[in-house]
Amino acid sequence: MSKAEPLILIVEDDFEIADILRHYLERSNYRTLVASDGDTALLYAEQLRPDLLLLDLNLPLRSGFEVLSVMRMKRQTPVIVVSAMDDDIDKLSTLRMGADDYVTKPFNPNEVVARVAAVLRRGLREKPSTLQLGNLSFDRDACSFSTPGGVIDLTPSEFNLLSHLIENSGRAFSRGDLLDACLSESDAVDRTVDSHMSNLRRKLANANAGVTIRTIRGIGYRLDTGT
Repeated sequence: MSKAEPLILIVEDDFEIADILRHYLERSNYRTLVASDGDTALLYAEQLRPDLLLLDLNLPLRSGFEVLSVMRMKRQTPVIVVSAMDDDIDKLSTLRMGADDYVTKPFNPNEVVARVAAVLRRGLREKPSTLQLGNLSFDRDACSFSTPGGVIDLTPSEFNLLSHLIENSGRAFSRGDLLDACLSESDAVDRTVDSHMSNLRRKLANANAGVTIRTIRGIGYRLDTGT
C-alpha cells in the first residue's frame, strides 16, 4: 500500500522564510501547509493533523512557546523549532516543553529538510505493533482489525483505507488523498471512495468498534472515536 507523503506544517510569519522552507520540503516530496500566526497553526494542527511542525517562536496572536505548550497537552506531533532566538535558555525551554529539535536562523534549508527526515524516521521506529482506537484494534504485524467480538472481515480496499485512517486518526483526508494513498493501483474514482466508506461504516457499527468515519464538509473523511 502506498501512503500519502508526510504533511509538514510550516508555522512562520516571514513570507520569504516560509516560501524557502516550502520549496525545499516539496522538492524532497513532502506536502506542506503554511500558517503565519499561532492561532492558525493550532487550528490547522487540530483539523488537518500534520505529521510534523516547523515552528517559529516569535509569532503574531500566539507565540511559538504557547503553540508548543498547547500541542503537547493534546498530542505528540513532532515539532522542530526554527527560530532566530539563539539563547541557550530558549533552546532548553523548548526542548523541555517537548520540542524534538531546534534550528537557529539563519539556517541551511537542506539541513532543515534532513532534520525533518530524521525526526520522522525516529517516530516510525517508535511505532507500536498495535494501534487502539475506541474498541478497534489494528495489529500491524498480523494486518488485521478486530474488536472484543473478533476480527472484522474487510476487502483489500477497505483494509487499505481503514489502515490509512487509523494511522492518521482525527486527520481529515480528501477523496483524492485517499485514492492516491490507498487505491493508486486501481482505476477508482471519487465515488468509489464513498462506496467503500459506506461499507466500512456499516461494518464498524456492526462490530461495535466505538469509532466512526465522519464526513467533513468540503474536505472528505476522517476517523474519530464515538458513533
